[in-house]
Amino acid sequence: MLDFLRQEGIDESLIARIEQFRSAFPAAESDTARIPVPKFRYYGREIWELAITAILSGENILLVGPKATGKNVLAENLSAVFRRPEWDISFYLNTDAASLIGTDTFKNGEVSFRKGPVTACAEAGGFGVLDEINMAKNESLAVLHATLDFRRIIDVPGYSRITLAPAARFIATMNYGYAGTRELNEALASRFMVINMPVISGDNLEKLLLQQYPSLKREYASQLTALFGEIRRKCESSEISTKALDLRGLLAAVNLVGNGLSMHEALSIAIVNKSFDEFERTLVEDIVSARIDGKLRKEDIFTA
Repeated sequence: MLDFLRQEGIDESLIARIEQFRSAFPAAESDTARIPVPKFRYYGREIWELAITAILSGENILLVGPKATGKNVLAENLSAVFRRPEWDISFYLNTDAASLIGTDTFKNGEVSFRKGPVTACAEAGGFGVLDEINMAKNESLAVLHATLDFRRIIDVPGYSRITLAPAARFIATMNYGYAGTRELNEALASRFMVINMPVISGDNLEKLLLQQYPSLKREYASQLTALFGEIRRKCESSEISTKALDLRGLLAAVNLVGNGLSMHEALSIAIVNKSFDEFERTLVEDIVSARIDGKLRKEDIFTA
């Protein structure tokens, strides 16, 4: 991962400080299985340097941006770069304090405390990814206030106070406009360094496609990049919804072609059919047909 950061042009002084962080806070052997090995890389030097600097400064970060900007990819990449065990903590409307911190349970005939993911992450010095944090009720998130600010503690009712390990960090992600989302209250937002995630550029998307599929011919990487850009423009002009703007789907479509489907079949199930409205699905299919030859197969788009 450090070699990748150098390829992205990350400042060498930051890379040296990452190495110092790794040496100072080695992960426990029992937690090494939680250190992610990213399938995808995040491309974007400026965002990398903002996020790395914030983490090295002891801050938690909030990644904010529209769909398909790589928020979760960056969070996973950061855990891998710093070699920290990762806890993925998904939020939804019924998330409560017990599901975050832990609750009583019976073990060997006795009542004991079963750690929640926030507590386990805090004690292990891991990176906790608070996914779609604005899906949860503000009341349930209030329990995180002391965890995320300068106090760095968790008060467990009926049990002892837990102090966060020095290496522990929390990386939250959020989208605006999804059903069930809400504004973060000011008290919670103030506990994060907020990074606005930009739309992936055409050059970076092409690099991502070629990094994931090295044998993909560059001309088809360029065509798929142009297709994704066209779909995004249609979304931004409100001609279609964002359902078809699916970066994971685009990458999956290439994989499907590599496993025997035609380009038409692959893009249909990975992109087009994610628009459930018939009129919109027809519009997306027209966009795809105008950009990509649907008859293409594995031998056409891959060099080997």
